[in-house]
Parts: sequence; structure tokens; C-alpha cells
Amino acid sequence: MTVSADVEAEIRRLHVAEGWPVGTVASHLGVHHDVVERVLGLQILHDEPERHPLLLTPFTGFIADTLKEYPRLCAVRVFDMIVKRGYLGSQRTVRRHVAQVRPQPQREAYLRVDPLKGEQAQIDWAHVGKVDVPGGRRNLWLFVIVLSWSRAQWGEFVFDLTAHSLVRSLARAAQYFGGSCRQWLFDNPKSVVLERFGQAVRFHPLLLDLAGRFNTQLRVCAVRKANQKGRVERAIRWWRQRFLDGRVIRDVEQGNRELGEFVTTTVLDRQHPTIPGKTVRQCLAEEQEILLRLPEVSPPTEQVTPVAVDKTAFVRFDTNSYSVPPEHAGGVLTLAASDQSVRLLDATGAPVAEHGRNWGRRQTVEAPEHRAALLAQKPGAKESKGRDRLRAAVPNVDNIIERWVEAGCNIGSMTARALKLLDLYGADLFGVAVAEIVERGTWDIGAIAHLCEQHRIAAAREIPVPVSLGKHVPDRDVIPHPLESYDVLRSR
Repeated sequence: MTVSADVEAEIRRLHVAEGWPVGTVASHLGVHHDVVERVLGLQILHDEPERHPLLLTPFTGFIADTLKEYPRLCAVRVFDMIVKRGYLGSQRTVRRHVAQVRPQPQREAYLRVDPLKGEQAQIDWAHVGKVDVPGGRRNLWLFVIVLSWSRAQWGEFVFDLTAHSLVRSLARAAQYFGGSCRQWLFDNPKSVVLERFGQAVRFHPLLLDLAGRFNTQLRVCAVRKANQKGRVERAIRWWRQRFLDGRVIRDVEQGNRELGEFVTTTVLDRQHPTIPGKTVRQCLAEEQEILLRLPEVSPPTEQVTPVAVDKTAFVRFDTNSYSVPPEHAGGVLTLAASDQSVRLLDATGAPVAEHGRNWGRRQTVEAPEHRAALLAQKPGAKESKGRDRLRAAVPNVDNIIERWVEAGCNIGSMTARALKLLDLYGADLFGVAVAEIVERGTWDIGAIAHLCEQHRIAAAREIPVPVSLGKHVPDRDVIPHPLESYDVLRSR
């Protein structure tokens, strides 16, 4: 037990000046008597029995030679090795001895390197945490790139660390900086390095293709030498302190929107750490004149892969299902996915279907026209498909459907009315209304419509009822007049 200097002084005063015994001092100050004995120098040091070191003595030379060749070898492995050679002592004795004789690594001296303008950019990722998505949770990562000379930084939140995600981030970063550095420096993740043996590195072919289009050299740090990309390491630590701490990231869109504002203001307006009197924004303007020009044609960044279409006219990608026209059921299409969209192409490269990228888990993304075409072939499945569409938009709508069944309602009619509300007000307003109805314990479709209208008014959205005029009605622009003019005419 460690005590403060004031307590140690009081222990000495009570024992020496007042003559208190050890036990009385310990009881008065509320400390253990061993503490009092230690402070007063009264502890008796018991020597370790010599029988254990004597058992280890014949093996000390072997242990020294082994640790000299393998300085990071653990003590337990050393124990196993000498047991096979006749050692009869305890493992604890070996661990104590290894801790005393293990060679200490020499401190490494680092060379400060000042990069040239436009020469190098350092890239890394930081794990932010997990984000709730429909159907589960996903890991959220922060991609960060730093220009070594100007210290200009750019980043974005991503859901995956694949090579396709890296290529998209690098392309967007080059667009932001207005050019590309002559060298990209990475660590050794699998999305960058497929295989490494010593200094020989086999890079991912997608990254090699992008680097060739940008005329950029790929470089990786030595193994366990993160200091070689210290600028991006410090940038990530700084971003955690200035941006991430105390901030809740609910989704990628919200996070990237706030991150973009942070990058264009706080990041660029800070003082350059090594060039006095200049901001990062000013240094970036100088470096942009040296950066390599971007290719005239934007490099492809989509993930392209063949996919099989199942019997229900859906393709599966990243745990989610995307619909295609029913005539392609059972065939093979080409999938081209970005972080924003998922496109399906036929053998000629013509687009078959396009959906927004869904980052949820085990979700069903179905286009209304695909469902309508399938229902035209299977009219008996109309009611079931309608309920599936409601479930896809609002997962807790099953509670309402169960109450319709219990109340003896016509399920087909109620489903059709609910689908109209879904089409009119959208999944967000309709979902909020359904959640309130479930909480109230009711099921009335009229109440759902009333709540949808209330939320529409609160959100200041336009009336979702289209007005269709006949061909005989001419289209005219009505210019409103001030109401005061009518009062003038009436007075005349």
C-alpha cells in the first residue's frame, strides 16, 4: 500500500517523538502495520530459498543463448524448452529469471523527413463505432487522407474497408484537392496489400489500376512501423478530439454532411504546424499548383460482378435483396454497385434495373414497376405482395394487420387503403403514424390517415394529392392580385 508523504511524516512523528508502538500508529492512521514497518524501516527482508535458483543454474547459459537469438520469446516457451532438457523447478522461477536477463531493445532514433510539395499523401482509417441500420448494426469507419507538405486533410465516413470503397474514397479525395500527389503511402491492410514477403509487395489490382490512371506511386510502411505515416496518425487523433468526441453519428449521410463542413472550415483555417504565419488553406493553394492533373475521364469506381437472379426475380448483394423485372428470373445479370446505387445490367450492358444502395441488413428493395409486372402475371398474389410491401416500408405494420384479422376486417381492402397512404405520404410519415397507432392499441385505417395528415402539416410538406385536368382545360398561369385592389374597386 502506498501512502502520501504527509502520512509517512505523521507515522515517523508518532513512533519516534511520541513513542507509539507500530500497532497503535497503524490503528490510529487507518493503515496496515506493514506500511508502518516499511516507513520506519523495520521490515525484515526474507531471502528467497536457494533451492530454486540452484535447480535453474545448469540452464542459465542455454536461456541466455536462446534469448539472444529470439529476444521476444515468452518465458513460458523457455520453460517448456528446458523442461524437455531435464529442468525440475517451477515455472515462476523461470519467469523471474527471464525477466531479469532478457535483452532490452535499443531505443530507435527516427529521422525527420520534410516532404516536397505534391510529393506524398498518407492514408489511413479510424474505427468510429457501430451505427444502427435497418435490420441490424454496421461498423462505421472514418477514411482520412493527409497531404504531407500542406497538411491539408480530407475524410469521409464509410461502412466497409474493401478495395472498392478505398478506390471511391481516393477518387473523391483527388477531386477535393484538385489533383493527386505523386505517392500514396498506406499501412498494410488487405484492401491494399494482397501479399508481402520482405520488401516485395503485391498490391490489390483495383488499387493498381486507379494509381495508373492518376500516375501515382503506391508505397506501404514497413511492418509495425506506423511512425512512417505519422502525419495521418496525428490527424486521426486530432479529428477524434476536435470532431468525434461528444458527437453522435446517427447515419453516414448526417456524419458526412457535418464532416464536410468541419473539413472546409476548421481543418483548412488552422495554422500550419511547421510554417509560421501561414494557414493550411494558404499552403494547400500553393501545393495545388504542383499536384498531378486529374484524368479527363473519371475512373470507374463501381463494384462490378455477375449475380444470379432467383425464381422470385431478386438478386442478392451484401445480405440485401434487389428486385429486377420478372422476365429475368432464373438468369444471370451484371451488378454494378457504388456506395449510392445498385445497377443491374444485361449481357449487352443495357440497364435492367437501378436501386438506391441499401446499407441495412437482410432488407428487401423492390421497385413498384417490378412488383406490378409480377402481379400482372400472378394476380392471386396481389394481396400477399401488398402486405410484403407494407412490411418492407414499415416493419411493425404486422401489429396492425393482426388487429385487422382479430376485428374481422377485409384484409385485402385494408391493405389497399394502407398502400394508398404509403404512396401519398411516404414511408417516413406513414411509419410514424403506424407507430403511434400501435402504441395506442388501435387499428383504424382512418386514424392512420388522420395522423399522416397531421405529421404532413407539421413537416410543412405539400399536399400529396395530384390534380389531373382534362385535355379540354387550358394550362394558364394565374397571377394573384393584391387584395387591396378589390377594396378600391368596391369603393368606386
